[in-house]
Formats: sequence, C-alpha cells, structure tokens
Amino acid sequence: MPTQTVCRLLLGNELRRAREKLGRTPAEAADVIGNKATKISRIELGQSGLGKGDLTLLLDYYDIDPDRREVLFELARNSRERGRWSGYREVFPEWFRMFVDLEQDAEQIRSTNVEVMPGLLQTEAYVRALQSELDRDEHTRDIEHGVRARKERQRIFTKDDPPEFGFILSESCLRRVVGGPAVMRDQLVHLQKLSRKRNIQIQVLPFDAPTYVGRVAYRFTLLQIPSPGTASPLEFAYVESYDDARYIDDKQAVRNYVGLWNRLQAAALGPVESRRLIGEVAEQFAQAV
Repeated sequence: MPTQTVCRLLLGNELRRAREKLGRTPAEAADVIGNKATKISRIELGQSGLGKGDLTLLLDYYDIDPDRREVLFELARNSRERGRWSGYREVFPEWFRMFVDLEQDAEQIRSTNVEVMPGLLQTEAYVRALQSELDRDEHTRDIEHGVRARKERQRIFTKDDPPEFGFILSESCLRRVVGGPAVMRDQLVHLQKLSRKRNIQIQVLPFDAPTYVGRVAYRFTLLQIPSPGTASPLEFAYVESYDDARYIDDKQAVRNYVGLWNRLQAAALGPVESRRLIGEVAEQFAQAV
C-alpha cells in the first residue's frame, strides 16, 4: 500500500469524486456523519483522518460497490499508521516529509534544478560534501543520518515498477564545485550512468540557451500519483524555498507549471547531447584531480 500521507490523499480524492458524481455538497455529506462541511473538506484534501464507522456511512451514502469499498477501507487503515519519521528519518524537516511520501508512490516525477544536483541523483560523497559546512564534532550524527536518509530515497530507482523520471539540470549543476574535482568527476560519471536507464531522462539547460534565463531560476518538481480507483491521478507541483515548501494541487496552477516544464525542456539539450556535455565536464574535473 502507499504511504500514510498518500493513503489519506487517495482516499480523499476517491470520496470527493463519489460525492461530486452524486451531485452532493460537502454540507449534505457532513450531515450523514453528524459533522460540519469543513470536516468533509479536510477529509477530501487529505488533511483529516476518517474512522471506520464514518467511512461506512459515507460509502453507503455514496452507494459505493463492494469491490471498491475494500480498497477504500484499506486506504483508511493505512492512513493511520505511525512512527515513519523516527530514527535517521528525523533528518527530514516536517515540511519536506510529505514530498518524500509523494515521491515514493509517484508514477511520474519531473524536476528542474539549478546550482545543486537533485537529491535523488547525488552520490554519497556529494551528499557528505554538502554537509561539510556543519560542525562535524557537533553534527556527525546528523550527517550520517542525512546520508542514510538520502540513500533510502534513492531506493526508488531499484524498486519494482519504478516511476518515469525527467530531470532538467541547469549547466550550473554540473560546474558548481561541491567537495572538489574528484567528487564532481565521480558525481558526473554517476549521472551519465543513470541517464542510460530506460526510465530516467536527464537534460541539461546550457548557459548559452537562447531563452528562459529567468524561468530556469524556478526550481520545482511535478509529481503524478496513480489512484487505485476510478478517480483521476493526484497531481502536484512542489516548490521549495530555504526553509519551507508549497504543495500546489490546483489544476490550473499545475497546468501552468507543466507548461513551464515543457518550455524549459524544449530549450534544453536533448538526452544524448546532454550526456555528451556531462562527459566533457567530467573529463575537465578528471584533469584537475
């Protein structure tokens, strides 16, 4: 089953679709469970849990068939799991944890990046180098937990039926030195290897790209999560700042980000040309070792 966060979102998505199909308002659905319309809105947005009794009442009200009921009950059960963010996983800030859950259950992930390699593509040495600004005597545990947490995220590449990935990297990601020439050489060689996987497409937006100078500064990730029922997939645009993030699910706003992705992709080098440039920059770092 999906993660706790995604279970809540998928359950809410299914319930919203069932309600809208019958032409019922949130207030009418709330009357069925003896609550307020805001409770239904929170449930449908994945912001609130739902007990078995209330879920049964809603499924009866929406006339959900038996096969779908079992799926929805299972989603509700899994949405109440606890303890996922203990141990080394505590390194993830709270505002990033939803992204990690969405990432693990996505069927498609498209990401734009500047200056720093995206976390999923980073080698262990690159991760450690990024952490080097910390006081190692005081934060060694955090560094090690950070490495373990990053490696756990990267297991997404080797799981059964992995997502389709698309990465658009500014050339600055290739040339911004993190950890020295040897670390960068190995990082770029790793990037080349990943780019040859059938489900991973990596494109570089070179410094001399004729347009989109301002737009490439926007770092964002598009995620699509399949629904187990008849509802449409969940779609998010994730936009991260220094100490916070936005999860955008408004359909028009997501379409705007998809349009921006398409324009950046058109301006970037193709996958083969990108791999060639990555190799050239790797060789330059190799000469500097």
